[in-house]
Amino acid sequence: MPPALPRLTRRRRRALQGSAVLAVVCGLLLWWLLPVGESTPSGKLTFSTGVKSGVYQRYGELLKDALARDLPRVSIDLRTSEGSQQNLARVASGEADFTIATADAVAKYRRDGRLGADRLRGCARLYDDYVQLVVPQSSLARTPADLRGKRVGVGQAGSGVRLIAERVLKAAKLNPAKDVTPVAAGIDTMPELLEQGELDAFFWSGGLPTSAVQTLSERFPVRLVPLGEDLIDRLHKAGATTRYYRSAVVPADAYPSITGATAPVETVAVTNLLVTTTGADSELIERVTRTVINSRDRIGHEVHPAQLVDLRTAIYTDPLPLHEGARRYYRSAKP
Repeated sequence: MPPALPRLTRRRRRALQGSAVLAVVCGLLLWWLLPVGESTPSGKLTFSTGVKSGVYQRYGELLKDALARDLPRVSIDLRTSEGSQQNLARVASGEADFTIATADAVAKYRRDGRLGADRLRGCARLYDDYVQLVVPQSSLARTPADLRGKRVGVGQAGSGVRLIAERVLKAAKLNPAKDVTPVAAGIDTMPELLEQGELDAFFWSGGLPTSAVQTLSERFPVRLVPLGEDLIDRLHKAGATTRYYRSAVVPADAYPSITGATAPVETVAVTNLLVTTTGADSELIERVTRTVINSRDRIGHEVHPAQLVDLRTAIYTDPLPLHEGARRYYRSAKP
């Protein structure tokens, strides 16, 4: 005959009952926080950013931090690049999983039928880049046409800056290869070259304010050359991929250190997109897109253009169709 089981005391029974209730409550809480069927993505992702001192790189660093909190099992590797054109080539070829690129660069990549162009998909419309033509305060240049015969920083070969700089010069009836001396440099070196007298002007396309331009203006007198409405008209006439440019202004207070900056400066703006491919996991893209939107204020505190990321406009990723994972997020996030 088996030995008799020990009798439970009243206190012991109450303790066990309490533990059981607590376990049920914890289970329900966990179920509420993590709905059934939603797993936590894991693995390693590569994010192609931009030059070290540019907005793309800083945005990537802050987004990486936000993703580390929201997706702790996903490791993010940041890779610097020359800019939009190189970024798209990396993502389309599988060298990177995510990137940021301007809409005009995306349109050109697709129009040219580049490798993997049909695989590119949008996650979010982020913020606008503003074209900034920077010259010394003493320069006689008042329009882009005045750059004839000058040494002009036009961005690196794989950058979005190079693309729009050449288009602006052509719209000003200048041959970018013959009528100016083009200098292939990025925002990490162009300010110093201008200050040292090795450049007469440089183009930059970035959010406002761009820290490298701001820092330059604090130690060396510079100003911005206006890019007026007539220039936009000529850009739009150049072809279908230029329709992504719009008229904009650099506010007078964007760079407080620029002497005499008492009025807005006319310029050209173009949208930045967060880009991935059709091969990216839908659940992962949904979670990444959610983090991009939810981290806007935190990132925008340090990267001011990111303050303009908006749930209402993020869905418009033309010329790219939305990735299905991003579409799922926007559907779930509707007010």
